[in-house]
Amino acid sequence: MTFEKVKEILSKQLEVSVDEIQLANSLQEDLGADSLDVVEIVMALEDEFSIEIADEETAKIKTVDDIVKYIDSQK
Repeated sequence: MTFEKVKEILSKQLEVSVDEIQLANSLQEDLGADSLDVVEIVMALEDEFSIEIADEETAKIKTVDDIVKYIDSQK
């Protein structure tokens, strides 16, 4: 379930098809996210999942899988 919601957020923020988003995708290399996109994605994730993502955690997020694992660890 987490992955599905993350895919929806990434698709909306990065204007890519939900079908293109895989766990192994790198946010920057595969999905074309820049630093501003990452900030906007983090804010959307925080709103959607009612969590806080610290700056040092944001710096560690490189792939879609990193996002899903972080969110699941906060539940």
